[in-house]
Formats: sequence, structure tokens, C-alpha cells
Amino acid sequence: MTTAFDPIVLGGKPLSNRLVMAPMTRSRAYGPGAEPTELMATYYAQRASAGLIVTEGIQPSPVGQGYPDTPSLHTSGQVRAWRTVTDAVHREGGVIFAQLMHTGRIGHPSLLPDGLVPVGPSAVAAKGQVYTHEGPKEYVTPNELSEADIRQTLTDFADAARHAVEAGFDGVEIHGANGYLIHQFLADNSNLRTDAWGGDTEGRIRFAVEVVTAVAEAIGSDRVGLRISPGNQYNDMSEDNPGEVYGALLGRIAGLDLAYLHLMEGPDRDLTARLRKAWSGTFVLNPFTYPDVTGPDALKLIEDGSADMVAYGALFLANPDLPRRLVAGGPFNTPDKATFYGGDHRGYTDYPALSA
Repeated sequence: MTTAFDPIVLGGKPLSNRLVMAPMTRSRAYGPGAEPTELMATYYAQRASAGLIVTEGIQPSPVGQGYPDTPSLHTSGQVRAWRTVTDAVHREGGVIFAQLMHTGRIGHPSLLPDGLVPVGPSAVAAKGQVYTHEGPKEYVTPNELSEADIRQTLTDFADAARHAVEAGFDGVEIHGANGYLIHQFLADNSNLRTDAWGGDTEGRIRFAVEVVTAVAEAIGSDRVGLRISPGNQYNDMSEDNPGEVYGALLGRIAGLDLAYLHLMEGPDRDLTARLRKAWSGTFVLNPFTYPDVTGPDALKLIEDGSADMVAYGALFLANPDLPRRLVAGGPFNTPDKATFYGGDHRGYTDYPALSA
């Protein structure tokens, strides 16, 4: 029987176990350069015993930023700063992927430089508020991406992936979940386009397919993972038929031979099983446990074949040596929910709460 503590090869790279540190927004890239700090290097190195670390969301371009003090990966200075993080993790024997996250319409002009405005597939504002340094602000109506804008965004993702490799990352995870830009193209209420980037299922999945393809061509498909969250309503998302849309998406990218698919599960376990069956590659599961954090019971998902790897979020915050504690059966520090519900230090990864 396969267990979570057995090794696995991911994209040709051996991992010591099947435990993933889930991506969690920390908002610790203080300063105008949106560069990672020494604190971040320490934080990730402390958790290097995970089979795989996926970083907090990293914006691939200035307009991709949706929260205060989140890090970027589109300048040479940011590449150099991220190298301190990857070097620290590698010294501890860890493997780390950079999560590329363009927030799209989720954000506010006050968070962006040079008078930029958030963008999206359509000029439809999300309901709700975003945290800024001046306090909560209502989401604004985003600028609808033109064909040229979309092509530039694809280039931005590919360039950020190249920068990630230059910075020493072992690969990248493309964030296609939780109401951010890629998810906005997939969803019914945020994508009202009638051109080739919207409308029917094929049009809705096109942006996701082309982002994944561009990144895979830039750095090699064995260094690329994709995160999805079918049916997740977070950030004002609405999807009428996630089974059809995500089934079609997986069918279109199956031939790319990606390193993995990362599913942030909702309450529909049947959909999880269908997507698991449809995906022939490595399947990473961030299981639905809301309102509780993902705990030791999730290890059974490896044993029963529901997933190849399982992702832990909040429990990794409170227990940097989580793999050792899971092997021993505890004890576990209890996560402080004040650190991962709301505010400017988000990190709760279980649907539908705040998450990277």
C-alpha cells in the first residue's frame, strides 16, 4: 500500500514524501520592489521537509497584483531576491515551486503602480471588498482585456516562469483557481465575452489552455503544475457546469504531460473522483475539510488512491516540521485562525475561506 511518506518522482525530480505545503498568501514582501525578504527565506526553509513546497502567489506582472505586499517575479531584482529563498530551501534538502498568480479583477488601483487598473476577461466588477493599506475598499470594474492584452498576459506568464527557473525554483504552479484571472475566464459570471475567449466551453477554457501551453513551452512541461478549484464561489465566482468545463480543460492539456494537477476540492467529492480518473498524471489534492483545517485523516487519501499527493495549508503554518509530526501521529500545534482568516496575512487553504 502506498502511503504519504513514500517517495515519488515529480516531473523527473525525486521527492522524499507525498506531502505538499499548499500555497498561502503571507503579504511579507514589504517595500516598493515587491521583493521577497529574509523572513520569507527563513519561513520556507523551516518547512523544507515537505515533499514539495508551493509558494504563496507571485504576480507575473505589475497589474497582476491584488493584495498588499505580495511578491512579484518580473524584474531582475526580484529574481535575485527569490534566489535567497530557493537557496535556503535547497540547503535544507527541499523542493520548491513558484506559484504564478495573476489576480485579474480582484484588487484595487491603490495597490497598483503608474495608474494601472485591475483587468479581467469582461468589465464586470466582483462583489465585495479587498484589503488595502488604507483599509477595505470595494472592488472596481476591471478593464476588459483586448486581444493584444491577452497575448501580452500570456507572454508575462511565460517570462515569469523563465524568471522562476533563473531564480532557482524547481518549477512553477499556475494558479487557475479561487476567483483569480484564469478562473475568471472559466466562470460564467465573470466572462461575458462572445469572441474566441468566451462563450461556449471551448472558448472559456482557451485562456487557461494557452497559459499552460506558453509556460510549458518556456520552461518544459515537467516543471509545470496547474491548480484548479471547480465550483469554488470564493471571490464572487459562479460556474453553472464545472464538470463539463473542467473535464474539457483536462482533456485539452492532457497531452502536455505536466508535472501535476493540483485540485482545491469543493464539497462535491464525486467531481473530484471524476477529475482524478480523467487525469493520468500526478494528482495533488487539497481536500475539502471546511470549516476544519486539513488534518491527519487526509493521509488516507493517498492510501485509498484518491490522490498521489496531499496538500496541507494551515497545519503547515503552525507546524513547520509537519511531516515528522504526521509520521509520529502528533502532537500538533493548533493553527491560530486569526492568522489565516482575513486581514493582510491570508493563509487558510480549505474551501471556501481565504486562500492563495
